[in-house]
Amino acid sequence: MAVPHAQPGEVIDVGPLGSDLTGTRTTALLKGERIEVIRLVMPAGKELAEHKAPGEIVVHCLEGAIAFTALGKTEELTAGKLLYLNPGEPHSVRALEDSSFLLTIALRP
Repeated sequence: MAVPHAQPGEVIDVGPLGSDLTGTRTTALLKGERIEVIRLVMPAGKELAEHKAPGEIVVHCLEGAIAFTALGKTEELTAGKLLYLNPGEPHSVRALEDSSFLLTIALRP
């Protein structure tokens, strides 16, 4: 069953999942005309191969640790760390630990 997207003015919880982390799936939290926010949940060792996003992206690690590769270097993001990329920048992600993070994509009109 699909989880409905948050509606304008609706408060949603994006805090760490804690003990629920391993039982939670990746979820699109909201999608508007020009923005999309997704909570990605990745078990340790999982990788997302190099890809590009259509708009600017912000990656905010909520818990765990991920290796984020872009612009010729790999950065480790842990809880509370945030990273920004320009549109179309190739990048890849690898979970170093069981992790959840927010992906915000600024969509073009």
